[in-house]
Formats: sequence, C-alpha cells, structure tokens
Amino acid sequence: MIDSIDTSLIDWSRAQFALTAMYHWIFVPLTLGLAVVMGVMETVYYKTGDEFWKHTAKFWMKLFGINFAVGVATGLILEFEFGTNWSNYSWFVGDIFGAPLAIEGILAFFMEATFIAVMFFGWNKVSKRFHLVSTWLTGLGATISAWWILVANAWMQYPVGMEFNPDTVRNEMVDFMAVATSPVAVNKFFHTVLSSWVLGAVFVVGVSCWFLLKKRNQKFALASVKVGAAVGLVGILLTMWTGDGSAYQAGRTQPMKLAAMEGYYHGQNGAGLVVVGMLNPDKKTYDDGKEPFIFRIAVPNLLSLLAQRDFNAFVPGVNDIMEGGYMLKDGTIALSASQKVERGKKAIAALASYRLAKKSGDKATADSAYAILQSNVAYFGYGYIKDVHELVPNVAITFYAFRVMVLLGGYFLLFFVVVLFLAYKDKLASLKWMQWVALLTIPLGYIASEAGWVVAECGRQPWAIQDMLPTSASVSRLGVGSVQTTFFIFLVLFTVMLIAEIGIMLREIKKGPQIND
Repeated sequence: MIDSIDTSLIDWSRAQFALTAMYHWIFVPLTLGLAVVMGVMETVYYKTGDEFWKHTAKFWMKLFGINFAVGVATGLILEFEFGTNWSNYSWFVGDIFGAPLAIEGILAFFMEATFIAVMFFGWNKVSKRFHLVSTWLTGLGATISAWWILVANAWMQYPVGMEFNPDTVRNEMVDFMAVATSPVAVNKFFHTVLSSWVLGAVFVVGVSCWFLLKKRNQKFALASVKVGAAVGLVGILLTMWTGDGSAYQAGRTQPMKLAAMEGYYHGQNGAGLVVVGMLNPDKKTYDDGKEPFIFRIAVPNLLSLLAQRDFNAFVPGVNDIMEGGYMLKDGTIALSASQKVERGKKAIAALASYRLAKKSGDKATADSAYAILQSNVAYFGYGYIKDVHELVPNVAITFYAFRVMVLLGGYFLLFFVVVLFLAYKDKLASLKWMQWVALLTIPLGYIASEAGWVVAECGRQPWAIQDMLPTSASVSRLGVGSVQTTFFIFLVLFTVMLIAEIGIMLREIKKGPQIND
C-alpha cells in the first residue's frame, strides 16, 4: 500500500485533522445540549400555554441556531479531509466508513434542515403541537446525525462486520448491523450525547447566571437555571454510567488505550485505579526500566473491576501487551508486538504473492498465498509498523486528559446539585459568588468535552483503524508544504469563525429574551 512516507507529512496531516476536529467539536455538543433544553421549555409552554415559556424557549433557540450554522461549516470541511488528506484510508475502507456518513448526510441532515425551518419560522403559522414536534425532531435529527458519525468513529476503534478482499485490496462490509450496533458504537453514542447534555446545561446555567449578576430578566434566568441544571444532573449521572461502559469496552477491545489512560505498565491481578498521580517525565519508552510514576494514589482492585467486571481479574499493562505471553479470555496466549509485526509482514507478502499469481493464472500458488493471507490478515496493519515502540501511544497526554475529564465530571455533578438546591431554595439570585462560579464553569464544560476526545483518539494511536491500518499507511501522498499551508489557512478561518460566533452570541445574550418580568 505504501513504500515510504515523509514523517513530517504524517504529523502535519494529523495536526490538520486534529485542528478541524477540535474546532468542530466546540459547536457540536452545545447543539445537542441546547436541543434538549429548548425542547423541555417548549413542552412546558405547550402544556401550560404560558407565553413566558414560549419566549424563554425562543431565546435559547436563537443561540442554538447561531451555533448550529457554524458547526455545519466545520463539519463539512472535516468530512472532505478524509478524501484529501487520508486517501489511502478512504480507499482501504471507504465501502464501510462511507456508509454511515452517507446515511448521516441523506437522512439526519435533511431531517434537521426540514424541521429547523419550521422551528424558527413556524411560530403562529403552524399549530402548537406541530411546532413542538418540529422542535424535538430538530434535536432528534442532530442526535441521529451524531449517531451515524459516532458509528463511523467507533468502527475505527473496533472494526467489525467486514472482510478483506484481496482482489480489490479493500475491506468490504458484510454485516451492516454489526457495524451499526456494535457495543463500542452504542456506548460511544450514549456517552458522547449525554456528555453533550452536560455541556449544554453548563452553558444555560452560566448564561442565566450572567443575567442574575446584571439583575436582569431574573424570572427568565431562574427558570432557565432550573431546567438547565435538571438536564445537566440527569446528563452527568448517565455520562458517568456510560463512562464506566467505555472503560469496560476499552479493556475488552483496546487494552493498550486503557493501559495508557492509567499509566499502567506492569499487569497484575486485582489492578488498582489511579485517582491522582504524576508520571515520571524521564520514562521515554515502555522498556527503559524506569518507574512510570513519581507518585500516585490508587484505589485497589478498581481497574480490574472496571475493565473485566472482576475485582481480582488480570489486567495487562503496556509491557505485557508489548511482550505477550499472558492468557487471553478465549484461552489463547497473547502474541508479542514483534510476533504481530512478523505476521503482518507475512500477510502483506502473501497478498502480493496472491495478486501476482492471479495475474499470471497460477491457481495453485494463488490458493496457497490466499490461505497464508487469511491466517494472518488480523495482523495486516502490523506489517506497516517499522518500530514496535510506535505501538505505544503518548501515555502522558492520554493519562492526564483522562484525569481532566474525570475530575471535571465529578465537579459537574457537585455543581448541578448545588445549583438546583440554591435555585429551589430561592437563594441563587442573592449569591453573587455562585453566579460567578456558574459563569466561569462554561469553559470547563468545553475543556472536559475536548479532553474526552483526546483520550479516545490519542489513546488508539498509532492506528487509524485499530490493529488494521496505522496512521502512517493512511495518509495521502501530498506535498508537506501544501498541508502546512492549508493547516494555517484553516487555523485562521476557524478562529475567525469562532470569534464571529462568540461575538454574535454575546450580542444576542446582551439583548436578552423578549420578556417583561
């Protein structure tokens, strides 16, 4: 598939995709979170007929619309990059990866586009019931859109439902339902969407507390706080539950990612979960003999419980995964990294032999090569690994990003409980310090959301598709200069878009809802 690729091209292509993805993810979770909040508010309006709730819902809808528009623009660029920067990837698995993205574009996006028009322009033109349905369907469309995108991403983390075709040198889908409903996809969808409810709730509570600080629209602000914090509390509790599912899925399908999340090198039975710790910066490779931590505090046996649902189960560390030799759940012995690389090279050589024999009409050689390919195809991607040390992701980034995410998750749980208590005790409006806390919590929601994706994506490196295709074999043959140029163009473009969105939203927030308290 590849001969030799300039490593700087790989790094710049990864940087450009990461830039686009992280900017895009600034907008997506707020869209998903606000959709629920404004849906709840309009439902209250539909049930009570109180115009106050109609105007409250319309205010948050306005912010939803601004955010939605910018998110669409960044999302389109992200999808185009698969073809421009990652053409080998697109060729190798386009039949599989393209299917959920096509469904997302055809079904979900058009669903959003249809009902968002009714939601914004249908007030007093359609019935209250139809408008309410349109509001919920707009949010459902955004959520369905997220479903198919997350199915595609989950397949990269846990490739299922396909077979390798040596005649086309492509992986081809054989079981669509296995791809669409894999346990990794289902858990990733719920964890991502529910965490987006948390971010949306943090945003609503924070903005509402700005009105309290300014002593404006206090009835609107307190009502929005109650709805937002209630959605947030439900969201963070369910996010924690699905987070546990994510740890279990990682232990089952991506043990190296789990080991990196924990800075965990030496496997053991009854493995402990690190609560706080500082990694040793002098540890550069898994086999340099240096201790991984300067200090750490761990809860005994908890990692075994999360990863294997057994307090005393063996959890392999980085060294175990690299060196092999431990018992897998199916009773087989884990191969070492070097053994997987050798089998991957056998698969690549067998593929070349098969294609040459087919071309020359040598059926016996083709059949023999095909048998060798089939017995080693599970390690095909390892054949492109030049140094086994590449198979260890950046432990420091993964470890610290995971702790940022978890720490902020615990903070949000406490935050929503306190806010709800103060709001229902009629104390929030008089506590300026808490209003400032709520306002300053908004950026923490974004930090937690981005940290989750850092864990998900950095933790599976060097793989574009887990165990099947490394990033180095996925990249397009482009000039490094062209990728560098477009990187800085996108950086400027996305930054301008973000500044413009913040400016427009601040202007609309300052205008406030069209309600007379």
